[in-house]
Amino acid sequence: MASLRKAAAYSKRYARPYTRVSRKRTKNFIKSTPASKLVKFNMGNRHMYEDGKFEIILRLISLEKVQIRDNALEAARQGITRHIDKQLQNQFYFEICVHPHHILRENKMLTGAGADRMQTGMTKSFGKAVGRSAMVKAGETVFMIATSGEKNSKLIRSVMEKVKSKLPCRTKIYVEKMPSKVTLEATQVA
Repeated sequence: MASLRKAAAYSKRYARPYTRVSRKRTKNFIKSTPASKLVKFNMGNRHMYEDGKFEIILRLISLEKVQIRDNALEAARQGITRHIDKQLQNQFYFEICVHPHHILRENKMLTGAGADRMQTGMTKSFGKAVGRSAMVKAGETVFMIATSGEKNSKLIRSVMEKVKSKLPCRTKIYVEKMPSKVTLEATQVA
């Protein structure tokens, strides 16, 4: 089986969004869509997050405009949930904030048996669909994790530091303290 191209082939390049998929064959620009490797976008205790019971929100934010492949997002998701599930036991909420809608294309090249020259192909060829990626802007949140307690936030921060290397861009971790529900109700009454 052929391996994937390296991330630099897609991540930092300019790309016009290529996403048009339709049920009507005549309006469909993309004939075959590869399945997304990213399976889950929300994990953990969503009810506690919606009720406002978590005090701290940690965000992994991209510092540059980049394309992040779905397999990189899935590897980062698995890395985060593997460590957090054991330690926090459903005392967190984890959300992936970017979605891989952009379809990547590749003009496949053939190499000869002599390996001294490679097929060049057409100069601006369109290519076949080979994968998906999320188009992320600078300053956009990639992952968001909500939890409560200083000990839990330190654990999540250390896990996020480990996972940063799986993404093809420079990132930063921001920590937000959520205002308590009592102060929110007091400000709404006043």
